[in-house]
Amino acid sequence: MKLILTADVPNLGAPGDIVEVKDGYGRNYLLPRSMAIVATRGAEKQVAAIQRAQRARQIRDLGHAKEVAGQLGGLSVTVKAKAAGDSGRLFGSVTAADVVDAVRAAGGPALDRRSVDVPGQIKTVGTHQVTVRLHPEVTTDLDVAVVGA
Repeated sequence: MKLILTADVPNLGAPGDIVEVKDGYGRNYLLPRSMAIVATRGAEKQVAAIQRAQRARQIRDLGHAKEVAGQLGGLSVTVKAKAAGDSGRLFGSVTAADVVDAVRAAGGPALDRRSVDVPGQIKTVGTHQVTVRLHPEVTTDLDVAVVGA
């Protein structure tokens, strides 16, 4: 099955890439989650729009990605959770968008929430490690301190 990716899919491709996948993977996973569209002649215009939007959000090159990774390395990020119980368990969880907002509030660079990988769900108070994918060749780990309000 020939598909055009609309989202970044690990180990498959980036938005705008035309990929060939097995029918079941495309029909049961990629299409229902809006991660891809079926490749047709009319979809070429959509590919161009997707790639323009990606270039606007993307970190420009490898050197820029390393510079942003250096900025993130010296940053102390604190996320204030809405509420926590006596045992330190949160009433809710910390999402990638919360981490991006905390990085921006700490004076860090503007990140795309899709580039932040939160392992599972952060549901406890304390220090947690998240991975930030800045470039296909550059990833960095970021320590996030979660405190209850």
